[in-house]
Amino acid sequence: MTDLAQIRNFSIVAHIDHGKSTLADRLIQLTGTVAERDMKEQILDSMDIERERGITIKANTVRIEYPAKDGKTYVLNLIDTPGHVDFAYEVSRSMRAVEGSLLVVDASQGVEAQTLANVYQAIDADHEIVPVLNKIDLPAAEPDRVKAQIEDVIGIDASEAIRISAKTGLGIPDVLEAIVTRLPAPKGDRTAPLKAMLVDSWYDSYLGVVVMIRVIDGVIRKNDRILMMQTGAKYQIDKLAVLKPAMVDIAELGPGEIGVLTASIKQVRDTRVGDTITHEKKPCAKPLPGFKPAQPVVFCGLFPVDSAEFDDLRDAIEKLALNDASFSYEIETSAALGFGFRCGFLGLLHLEVIRDRIEREYDIDLITTAPSVVYHLFMKDGEMRELHNPADMPDLTYVDHIEEPRIKATILVPDDYLGDVLKLCQDRRGIQLELTYAGSRAMVVYDLPLNEVVFDFYDRLKSVTKGYASFDYQMLGYREDRLVKMQVLVNDEPVDALSMMVHRDRAEMRGRAMVEKLKDLIPRHMFKIPIQAAIGGKVIARETLSALRKDVTAKCYGGDVTRKKKLLEKQKAGKKKMRQFGKVEIPQEAFINALKMDG
Repeated sequence: MTDLAQIRNFSIVAHIDHGKSTLADRLIQLTGTVAERDMKEQILDSMDIERERGITIKANTVRIEYPAKDGKTYVLNLIDTPGHVDFAYEVSRSMRAVEGSLLVVDASQGVEAQTLANVYQAIDADHEIVPVLNKIDLPAAEPDRVKAQIEDVIGIDASEAIRISAKTGLGIPDVLEAIVTRLPAPKGDRTAPLKAMLVDSWYDSYLGVVVMIRVIDGVIRKNDRILMMQTGAKYQIDKLAVLKPAMVDIAELGPGEIGVLTASIKQVRDTRVGDTITHEKKPCAKPLPGFKPAQPVVFCGLFPVDSAEFDDLRDAIEKLALNDASFSYEIETSAALGFGFRCGFLGLLHLEVIRDRIEREYDIDLITTAPSVVYHLFMKDGEMRELHNPADMPDLTYVDHIEEPRIKATILVPDDYLGDVLKLCQDRRGIQLELTYAGSRAMVVYDLPLNEVVFDFYDRLKSVTKGYASFDYQMLGYREDRLVKMQVLVNDEPVDALSMMVHRDRAEMRGRAMVEKLKDLIPRHMFKIPIQAAIGGKVIARETLSALRKDVTAKCYGGDVTRKKKLLEKQKAGKKKMRQFGKVEIPQEAFINALKMDG
């Protein structure tokens, strides 16, 4: 049992690549939490993808013991959170589990969009915030300018910001002292009924689901019977431990402490992030506020390139779903692509990570259909339906109106590229909410339709600003708009994998781009093939793929012209008949490339 006054719980808040995992490495190294021989870069990030991309995907925690200058030994619990917008809900729960934050800002780049988004979450959670200026050993570092920027843009006092270099270890002891002296100790009542927050959970093939908790009141011991208040599930605790990053068994966890438990839980789905854990016999009065189940935002179809690999794909998806509660899936069939899965993700990065993991860890080649978002269809009879797949769109005569999800996007961009960014947002049907300046950088806030952002907005933004813009968003809600379903017809047959929801004003441009691209991708046949984009029964764009021609008049040398005409007429009739009964084979590469459109 650790005394409350000697516990400090904190998280590190930063934009991507501002050095949050490196700072965590240095804190672990300096306090001797991990032996030198076991130390490696990004020690808290365990997945290959995390290491390669240099991003954190899962929140990680570590318990550090630090003998401070005042002679006492403090227990520091660090939660290293993901910085990406897709995992914003997990970050907000992690923030509620700690009392303070280290705000890490790169001294050469300054405040970025995600720095803002995450710092506002920390302020919402009533955190004490300690600003840290990282990378001051770089020649381009301007700590004084960045200090002023933190005060201007975020509005917190940065006069005592700590200057460090996480790479070289410069200034790290000052950070440890600041954690002890400037961050508050947790509060909690040891005698009250148990109340603990479920911060995160992951699957371990030996232990089952491992649950990370923060105890707020009461004490939790091994062999206790616990109750999850939101799901109503009951379990008996098999093992209690703290992470130093490896698990170290412990007899009990008291108020203010962060640790992990296992209780023979089979699936991560049974443990919801943000849930309240209490004793089965003597529960607490009411659960912790702010709980909400994970809602998928972006949907897309995953199909194996080789249809014989469908069973392998099912096994891979089931194993991944064991370890990721926010990922949902159901079986889907497509006339063009065969059997596959319709999967729901928290956002585009989440989609990419899951796709990479399936391709890598299970060695399956995938086709991903165009990502789409969830639309709300309001029917004429007053019913509201959710539309996940554009191919399932009912007849428009029954639909009263359609609502689409909107987001509030914050973009920070250098002055020189502002015009291009504004044009990009206007092209994507954005509504400008505000435009402010912080030094030589503009901060633009736009209300954008999520449908336009999931396609390739991020890539376009990076290319028009040469990589200098930073972008972050949050969901605003649903709003009605003029949306239509656009189908692609090849030889008068609709291709379900290529149907998409578009705005009426942009439908013709999208349709034209799609058919032009397909004309180059589909191989020629013995008969001519019309490729059309249509809304309902109205064709809005068309290209015709000409037929391969056999020269049937080659054997006619000399003689009457009617002989040639007769042969050509016969060929024409044959082609007409062929077009009626012929099947157009669309190769898989054509799908993959057609879905990478919108250049």
